[in-house]
Amino acid sequence: MFVHVARRSSFASAAKDLGVSAAYVTKRVKVLEASLGATLFNRTTRRVVVSEDGERTYHWAQRILDDVDHLVEEIGAKRESPRGMVRICNSFGFGRNIVGPALSTLAARYSALQIRFEVFDRLVDVGAEGFDLDVRVGDEIASHHIARKLAANHRILCAAPAYIQRHGMPKLPAELANHNCLTIKERDHPFGVWRLRSGIKEESVKVRGSLSSNNGEIVVQWAVDGHGIILRSMWDVLALLQAGKLRQILPEWVQEANIWAVYPARLETSAKIRVCIEWLQESLPLEVAQKRLKRTE
Repeated sequence: MFVHVARRSSFASAAKDLGVSAAYVTKRVKVLEASLGATLFNRTTRRVVVSEDGERTYHWAQRILDDVDHLVEEIGAKRESPRGMVRICNSFGFGRNIVGPALSTLAARYSALQIRFEVFDRLVDVGAEGFDLDVRVGDEIASHHIARKLAANHRILCAAPAYIQRHGMPKLPAELANHNCLTIKERDHPFGVWRLRSGIKEESVKVRGSLSSNNGEIVVQWAVDGHGIILRSMWDVLALLQAGKLRQILPEWVQEANIWAVYPARLETSAKIRVCIEWLQESLPLEVAQKRLKRTE
């Protein structure tokens, strides 16, 4: 209960997660504080903040809970089916369109698993925020996390036919600087800088535009409306390309954005994480392939 309150910065939210009353959570935390002889939270009328002693307690508590999980997994290693809670996070668009369906089939296959899936349009510190696994699109991953590649992926440049008719088709990456580029700050995106690759050639272009957002779906709609050029994953714009609402620009230039399973080093030997990763490695390439445009001559 203490760990839940620390992660959520709220007794009420922790109680909701655990399916108990806020009063019960408060009582149990007070018992823990009395046992340790320390104040674990600084409480105000508006928020709950972990104290200095609470920070140290949180790290010990997390270690204890992880050890209990590993004990259960090791003793039950001969079970055919993994069981227990797995907390997974991802971005909004990819989570809804690709990861969500894959987790649906995972849940059907392993009924003893409890999957909590949350989506964000920001980069998640997977360990510090209490998640076990982050399905991440993009190759910039902190060195203190373990990363396993799930599927190959890349982002492409595209714009609406109406925009191209008004402003012309860029022929070189450098020309993007003279166009209205719709920028996005979403998870691993470097804001306003597009890093592109064509074979062994690489270029970084500083782009600008009249519209920007932290939500990819909004930016895609702006592109469809003819406002400018976007850089998005193929699976995200496939239907729009097929419908003729968007056209690919500089098709030989792409941005690598592979799909990774990112998790804390403390979970390296977790059987639940291993099963989830293996399932996603099999499922995600199929899900992405269904969304990918098949090029024709």
